[in-house]
Amino acid sequence: MTSTPALSRFEALLSESLGAGQFVKLSLGNYQGQEEALRNIYVKQVLIKRQPMLSFNYRYKTRDIFKNHSLAEGISLIVALIEHDFKIATLFTVQHEYILEHRKNTVDIREKALEVKLETSQAHNKEKKRLINSNGSYLHDLKITDAEGKVYKNAQDKYKQINQYIEILSSLIKELPKGTIKNVVDMGAGKGYLTFALYDYLHTQLQLQANVVGVEYREDLVALSNTIAQQTGFEKLQFVQGTIEDYHADQLNLLIALHACDTATDDAIFKGIKANAELIVVAPCCHKQIRREIERNKVQNNVSFLTQYGIFLERQAEMVTDGIRALILEYFGYKTKVLEFISDAHTPKNVLVVGVKRAESPKTKTENERKAVILQKIKDTKAYFGIGYHHLERLLALN
Repeated sequence: MTSTPALSRFEALLSESLGAGQFVKLSLGNYQGQEEALRNIYVKQVLIKRQPMLSFNYRYKTRDIFKNHSLAEGISLIVALIEHDFKIATLFTVQHEYILEHRKNTVDIREKALEVKLETSQAHNKEKKRLINSNGSYLHDLKITDAEGKVYKNAQDKYKQINQYIEILSSLIKELPKGTIKNVVDMGAGKGYLTFALYDYLHTQLQLQANVVGVEYREDLVALSNTIAQQTGFEKLQFVQGTIEDYHADQLNLLIALHACDTATDDAIFKGIKANAELIVVAPCCHKQIRREIERNKVQNNVSFLTQYGIFLERQAEMVTDGIRALILEYFGYKTKVLEFISDAHTPKNVLVVGVKRAESPKTKTENERKAVILQKIKDTKAYFGIGYHHLERLLALN
């Protein structure tokens, strides 16, 4: 096919919008070329080393590929792609939408004025750079983004949560020797938002060929997540049906459990400790077991004037439960941290308890004394609050 007046005009409109700072985005559809599984191409303007460039997102059936070109190269490439392979091209400027379409014997351009003025693509460069790119096809399958990679308004909090979670894990992983993370388990993966994001980060940015497993009890979520993983081409990601308590892993470097309810968090920590995982990260939820212990025994102490109120008792139970969890992790050779994690309407709990495995210490008297001090702290805490036992303590036979 040779260039047509319509294609020449479309090229001019594209060039003018870029030159005037009016360009927002461009998409190519109805692919008729020879490359297998290519569906669409989405183009936006970005700044790379302060130079304006065009970023091409090649959307395939199971993966995305990104390529950047100078403005001149990008314009020429777009024209060639429209001329040979794509039958529809849509250009969005600040105030107009232009649609070029190949029909039977003609090529036409339709123009429509936009009722709402759009922001230029340059505006997106001012946004915080996130570790998880919104163009990942799995995010669309999980209903976080639309087909063009734009985050849905009702999914903004979830997208931010995913990215903060990855940022926190990124800093923790960097504390470990390079290449440590080979086997990862997400206990209680739910819909898999964070499991997919972690796999994406480990493989795409850290270039680690890590195996990632999501453990989830609900069979429908397991089936859905496995389907999305296969469609996305995440070959080392799988989801298995079962409980945290029943799952067994011999080789485990990183264990995560976000919002596992009540003692399920203890089950997850127990699995991580027994597998000698280098990194354990949990976001506890529903601290019922310790609250019941405190309520049952009603020990009088210096905070009784607070715990007579249900809301304060709940908060106290949360802190005591997680405080003992941190002590137990320290007992087994972990450096512990407690971090704040972003919350949203669906996940109001926002505390992360982290254990980073220390280098093994020799079995010296000093090490034995260190452990004895920790056990005494746990014993004193239980006595002060009238706690008969802590579930994690019982799992590890410490009481």
